[in-house]
Amino acid sequence: VQLVESGGGLVQPGGSLRLTCSASDQFFITKTMAWYRQAPGKQREMVASITSASTTDYLDSVKGRFTISRDNTKNTVFLQMISLKPEDTAVYYCNYDKRWSALASWGQGTQVTVSS
Repeated sequence: VQLVESGGGLVQPGGSLRLTCSASDQFFITKTMAWYRQAPGKQREMVASITSASTTDYLDSVKGRFTISRDNTKNTVFLQMISLKPEDTAVYYCNYDKRWSALASWGQGTQVTVSS
């Protein structure tokens, strides 16, 4: 399985970004997918997940600001981020939700930097 993330960048506090993850997985439609992030010096954490039925779950600190969605016809997962804060700065990755599936190999991630 290959996971390719894109859409990161430099944005001012309060700004928005939309991240995209493309997965080369023939069983994508059956998988609960998730976005993770890793800030410098910190452990990787899961920020949002979405089941095959599009039930979502979020880290408390991003609730109301991040929205995860998926397009099963294109094996793609999205993360819409608004009202970004400096503490959201991290490399963002997508993968399976580790609570339900073994993780695939990590992609290269996409850097999100929130700074004025």
